[in-house]
Amino acid sequence: MSSTPKTNQVSSGWVNGLAYLGSGFIGFLSSLGRAAIFILSLLPAMPSALWRFELLIKQVYFAGVLSLPIILTAGLFVGMVLTLQGYNVLVDYNSAEAVGAMTALSLLRELGPVVAALLFAGRAGSAMTAEIGLMKSTEQLSALEMMAVDPNKFVFAPRFLATVIALPLLSLLFIAMGILGGYLVGVGWLGVDEGAFWSQMTSHVDWQEDAVNGIIKSIAFAFLVAIIALYQGYDAMPTSEGVSGATTRTVVHASLGVLGLDFILTALMFN
Repeated sequence: MSSTPKTNQVSSGWVNGLAYLGSGFIGFLSSLGRAAIFILSLLPAMPSALWRFELLIKQVYFAGVLSLPIILTAGLFVGMVLTLQGYNVLVDYNSAEAVGAMTALSLLRELGPVVAALLFAGRAGSAMTAEIGLMKSTEQLSALEMMAVDPNKFVFAPRFLATVIALPLLSLLFIAMGILGGYLVGVGWLGVDEGAFWSQMTSHVDWQEDAVNGIIKSIAFAFLVAIIALYQGYDAMPTSEGVSGATTRTVVHASLGVLGLDFILTALMFN
Protein backbone atom coordinates (compact mmCIF):
# COMPACT_ATOMS: atom_id res chain seq x y z
CA MET A 1 0.00 0.00 0.00
CA SER A 2 2.85 2.37 0.75
CA SER A 3 4.30 1.99 -2.75
CA THR A 4 1.17 3.26 -4.47
CA PRO A 5 1.73 7.00 -3.79
CA LYS A 6 5.33 6.71 -5.00
CA THR A 7 4.16 4.98 -8.18
CA ASN A 8 1.60 7.69 -8.78
CA GLN A 9 4.24 10.38 -8.27
CA VAL A 10 6.60 8.70 -10.76
CA SER A 11 3.86 8.29 -13.36
CA SER A 12 2.68 11.87 -12.90
CA GLY A 13 6.28 13.04 -13.32
CA TRP A 14 6.55 11.19 -16.63
CA VAL A 15 3.23 12.62 -17.78
CA ASN A 16 4.27 16.17 -16.86
CA GLY A 17 7.59 15.72 -18.63
CA LEU A 18 5.95 14.42 -21.80
CA ALA A 19 3.39 17.23 -21.65
CA TYR A 20 6.21 19.78 -21.35
CA LEU A 21 8.07 18.30 -24.32
CA GLY A 22 4.89 18.10 -26.36
CA SER A 23 3.90 21.69 -25.67
CA GLY A 24 7.41 22.83 -26.55
CA PHE A 25 7.36 20.90 -29.82
CA ILE A 26 3.92 22.27 -30.72
CA GLY A 27 5.14 25.78 -29.93
CA PHE A 28 8.17 25.21 -32.15
CA LEU A 29 6.00 24.07 -35.06
CA SER A 30 3.67 27.02 -34.52
CA SER A 31 6.62 29.41 -34.59
CA LEU A 32 7.90 27.83 -37.81
CA GLY A 33 4.49 28.25 -39.38
CA ARG A 34 4.27 31.92 -38.41
CA ALA A 35 7.80 32.49 -39.69
CA ALA A 36 6.94 30.87 -43.03
CA ILE A 37 3.85 33.06 -43.38
CA PHE A 38 5.94 36.13 -42.52
CA ILE A 39 8.57 35.29 -45.13
CA LEU A 40 5.97 34.63 -47.83
CA SER A 41 4.29 37.96 -47.10
CA LEU A 42 7.66 39.74 -47.17
CA LEU A 43 8.85 38.46 -50.55
CA PRO A 44 6.38 40.43 -52.72
CA ALA A 45 7.44 43.67 -51.01
CA MET A 46 11.12 43.33 -51.99
CA PRO A 47 10.96 44.97 -55.47
CA SER A 48 9.19 48.06 -54.16
CA ALA A 49 11.87 48.57 -51.50
CA LEU A 50 14.55 48.88 -54.20
CA TRP A 51 12.93 52.06 -55.48
CA ARG A 52 12.97 53.76 -52.09
CA PHE A 53 16.66 54.63 -52.20
CA GLU A 54 16.57 57.15 -49.38
CA LEU A 55 14.95 54.70 -46.98
CA LEU A 56 17.23 51.88 -48.12
CA ILE A 57 20.38 53.98 -47.70
CA LYS A 58 19.23 55.02 -44.24
CA GLN A 59 18.89 51.38 -43.22
CA VAL A 60 22.26 50.48 -44.77
CA TYR A 61 23.79 53.25 -42.68
CA PHE A 62 22.04 52.00 -39.56
CA ALA A 63 22.93 48.34 -40.11
CA GLY A 64 26.30 48.62 -41.85
CA VAL A 65 28.09 51.89 -41.19
CA LEU A 66 27.30 51.92 -37.47
CA SER A 67 28.67 48.37 -37.24
CA LEU A 68 32.03 49.35 -38.74
CA PRO A 69 33.89 50.10 -35.48
CA ILE A 70 33.27 46.68 -33.93
CA ILE A 71 33.82 44.86 -37.24
CA LEU A 72 37.14 46.57 -37.99
CA THR A 73 38.45 46.30 -34.45
CA ALA A 74 37.50 42.63 -34.15
CA GLY A 75 38.96 41.84 -37.57
CA LEU A 76 42.28 43.44 -36.66
CA PHE A 77 42.64 41.50 -33.42
CA VAL A 78 41.41 38.22 -34.89
CA GLY A 79 44.04 38.45 -37.63
CA MET A 80 46.75 39.27 -35.11
CA VAL A 81 45.87 36.38 -32.81
CA LEU A 82 45.46 33.98 -35.74
CA THR A 83 48.90 34.85 -37.11
CA LEU A 84 50.55 34.62 -33.71
CA GLN A 85 49.06 31.20 -32.99
CA GLY A 86 49.75 29.92 -36.50
CA TYR A 87 53.36 31.09 -36.41
CA ASN A 88 54.00 29.17 -33.18
CA VAL A 89 52.83 25.99 -34.92
CA LEU A 90 54.41 26.51 -38.35
CA VAL A 91 57.83 27.50 -37.01
CA ASP A 92 58.25 23.98 -35.62
CA TYR A 93 57.98 22.65 -39.19
CA ASN A 94 60.25 25.32 -40.73
CA SER A 95 57.24 26.79 -42.58
CA ALA A 96 56.94 30.17 -40.91
CA GLU A 97 56.70 31.89 -44.32
CA ALA A 98 53.36 30.14 -44.90
CA VAL A 99 51.73 32.04 -42.05
CA GLY A 100 50.38 34.60 -44.51
CA ALA A 101 48.64 31.95 -46.58
CA MET A 102 47.23 30.32 -43.44
CA THR A 103 45.86 33.63 -42.16
CA ALA A 104 44.27 34.57 -45.48
CA LEU A 105 42.70 31.15 -46.05
CA SER A 106 41.32 30.97 -42.52
CA LEU A 107 39.78 34.43 -42.81
CA LEU A 108 38.38 33.96 -46.31
CA ARG A 109 36.91 30.51 -45.80
CA GLU A 110 35.67 30.60 -42.22
CA LEU A 111 36.48 33.31 -39.72
CA GLY A 112 35.67 36.34 -41.86
CA PRO A 113 32.07 35.47 -42.82
CA VAL A 114 31.26 33.68 -39.56
CA VAL A 115 32.64 36.16 -37.01
CA ALA A 116 31.33 39.15 -38.98
CA ALA A 117 27.86 37.57 -39.04
CA LEU A 118 27.98 36.85 -35.30
CA LEU A 119 29.03 40.42 -34.53
CA PHE A 120 26.41 41.79 -36.91
CA ALA A 121 23.68 39.71 -35.26
CA GLY A 122 24.74 40.94 -31.83
CA ARG A 123 24.77 44.63 -32.79
CA ALA A 124 22.54 45.34 -35.79
CA GLY A 125 20.28 42.29 -35.61
CA SER A 126 19.32 42.82 -31.99
CA ALA A 127 18.81 46.54 -32.65
CA MET A 128 16.42 45.81 -35.52
CA THR A 129 14.45 43.40 -33.38
CA ALA A 130 14.18 45.91 -30.55
CA GLU A 131 13.16 48.69 -32.93
CA ILE A 132 10.42 46.66 -34.59
CA GLY A 133 9.28 45.28 -31.25
CA LEU A 134 8.90 48.81 -29.90
CA MET A 135 7.01 49.83 -33.04
CA LYS A 136 4.65 46.94 -32.41
CA SER A 137 4.23 47.68 -28.70
CA THR A 138 3.44 51.35 -29.43
CA GLU A 139 1.02 50.29 -32.20
CA GLN A 140 2.95 52.05 -34.95
CA LEU A 141 2.62 49.02 -37.22
CA SER A 142 -1.13 48.95 -36.65
CA ALA A 143 -1.28 52.67 -37.41
CA LEU A 144 0.45 52.11 -40.74
CA GLU A 145 -2.05 49.41 -41.65
CA MET A 146 -4.95 51.71 -40.72
CA MET A 147 -3.54 54.33 -43.11
CA ALA A 148 -3.39 51.71 -45.88
CA VAL A 149 0.42 51.63 -45.72
CA ASP A 150 1.96 48.19 -46.02
CA PRO A 151 4.52 47.70 -43.18
CA ASN A 152 6.28 45.06 -45.29
CA LYS A 153 7.18 47.70 -47.88
CA PHE A 154 8.16 50.51 -45.52
CA VAL A 155 9.48 48.69 -42.44
CA PHE A 156 10.56 45.12 -43.11
CA ALA A 157 11.73 44.99 -46.74
CA PRO A 158 14.19 47.94 -46.51
CA ARG A 159 15.79 46.45 -43.41
CA PHE A 160 16.03 43.04 -45.05
CA LEU A 161 17.71 44.41 -48.17
CA ALA A 162 20.00 46.61 -46.08
CA THR A 163 21.22 43.54 -44.20
CA VAL A 164 21.83 41.63 -47.42
CA ILE A 165 23.84 44.56 -48.77
CA ALA A 166 25.74 45.48 -45.61
CA LEU A 167 26.84 42.13 -44.18
CA PRO A 168 28.87 40.88 -47.20
CA LEU A 169 30.67 44.25 -47.36
CA LEU A 170 31.37 44.11 -43.64
CA SER A 171 32.73 40.58 -44.06
CA LEU A 172 35.16 41.78 -46.72
CA LEU A 173 36.31 44.63 -44.49
CA PHE A 174 36.72 42.17 -41.61
CA ILE A 175 38.91 39.98 -43.81
CA ALA A 176 40.97 42.95 -45.00
CA MET A 177 41.59 44.12 -41.43
CA GLY A 178 42.42 40.56 -40.38
CA ILE A 179 45.06 40.28 -43.09
CA LEU A 180 46.45 43.68 -42.04
CA GLY A 181 46.63 42.48 -38.44
CA GLY A 182 48.38 39.32 -39.58
CA TYR A 183 50.89 41.39 -41.54
CA LEU A 184 51.61 43.62 -38.55
CA VAL A 185 52.27 40.65 -36.28
CA GLY A 186 53.95 38.34 -38.79
CA VAL A 187 56.23 40.81 -40.56
CA GLY A 188 56.50 43.65 -38.08
CA TRP A 189 56.79 41.66 -34.85
CA LEU A 190 57.80 38.06 -35.60
CA GLY A 191 60.19 38.93 -38.42
CA VAL A 192 58.68 36.90 -41.27
CA ASP A 193 60.04 37.97 -44.64
CA GLU A 194 57.61 40.44 -46.21
CA GLY A 195 58.00 39.07 -49.74
CA ALA A 196 57.47 35.50 -48.58
CA PHE A 197 54.42 36.57 -46.55
CA TRP A 198 52.63 38.07 -49.56
CA SER A 199 53.87 35.59 -52.17
CA GLN A 200 52.73 32.58 -50.13
CA MET A 201 49.36 34.23 -49.65
CA THR A 202 48.80 35.06 -53.33
CA SER A 203 49.96 31.63 -54.51
CA HIS A 204 47.71 29.64 -52.17
CA VAL A 205 44.53 31.72 -52.25
CA ASP A 206 42.23 30.79 -55.12
CA TRP A 207 39.72 33.41 -56.20
CA GLN A 208 36.84 31.07 -56.97
CA GLU A 209 37.39 28.41 -54.33
CA ASP A 210 38.20 30.74 -51.44
CA ALA A 211 37.08 34.33 -52.07
CA VAL A 212 33.84 33.63 -53.95
CA ASN A 213 32.79 30.89 -51.55
CA GLY A 214 33.43 33.23 -48.63
CA ILE A 215 31.21 35.87 -50.24
CA ILE A 216 28.49 33.28 -50.84
CA LYS A 217 28.67 32.32 -47.18
CA SER A 218 28.30 35.92 -46.05
CA ILE A 219 25.27 36.43 -48.31
CA ALA A 220 23.63 33.29 -46.93
CA PHE A 221 24.34 34.47 -43.38
CA ALA A 222 22.84 37.86 -44.22
CA PHE A 223 19.57 36.24 -45.34
CA LEU A 224 19.44 34.14 -42.19
CA VAL A 225 20.22 36.97 -39.75
CA ALA A 226 17.78 39.34 -41.45
CA ILE A 227 14.91 36.85 -41.37
CA ILE A 228 15.49 35.96 -37.72
CA ALA A 229 15.87 39.58 -36.57
CA LEU A 230 12.81 40.84 -38.43
CA TYR A 231 10.61 37.92 -37.50
CA GLN A 232 11.50 38.09 -33.81
CA GLY A 233 10.59 41.77 -33.76
CA TYR A 234 7.36 41.08 -35.64
CA ASP A 235 6.41 38.18 -33.35
CA ALA A 236 7.43 39.85 -30.07
CA MET A 237 4.87 40.35 -27.34
CA PRO A 238 3.92 44.06 -27.18
CA THR A 239 5.46 44.53 -23.73
CA SER A 240 8.87 45.57 -22.46
CA GLU A 241 9.51 42.00 -21.30
CA GLY A 242 8.40 40.62 -24.67
CA VAL A 243 10.70 42.97 -26.59
CA SER A 244 13.70 42.13 -24.41
CA GLY A 245 13.00 38.41 -24.81
CA ALA A 246 12.74 38.78 -28.59
CA THR A 247 16.06 40.64 -28.67
CA THR A 248 17.73 37.84 -26.73
CA ARG A 249 16.22 35.20 -29.01
CA THR A 250 17.52 37.06 -32.06
CA VAL A 251 21.11 36.90 -30.83
CA VAL A 252 20.86 33.26 -29.72
CA HIS A 253 18.98 31.91 -32.74
CA ALA A 254 21.03 33.89 -35.25
CA SER A 255 24.32 32.79 -33.70
CA LEU A 256 23.34 29.13 -33.64
CA GLY A 257 21.87 29.39 -37.14
CA VAL A 258 25.05 30.94 -38.54
CA LEU A 259 27.23 28.22 -37.02
CA GLY A 260 24.96 25.43 -38.25
CA LEU A 261 24.63 26.91 -41.73
CA ASP A 262 28.40 27.39 -41.87
CA PHE A 263 28.91 23.67 -41.34
CA ILE A 264 26.43 22.81 -44.11
CA LEU A 265 27.95 25.28 -46.58
CA THR A 266 31.50 24.18 -45.75
CA ALA A 267 30.56 20.55 -46.31
CA LEU A 268 29.06 21.44 -49.71
CA MET A 269 31.83 23.80 -50.85
CA PHE A 270 34.97 22.05 -49.66
CA ASN A 271 33.93 18.39 -49.71
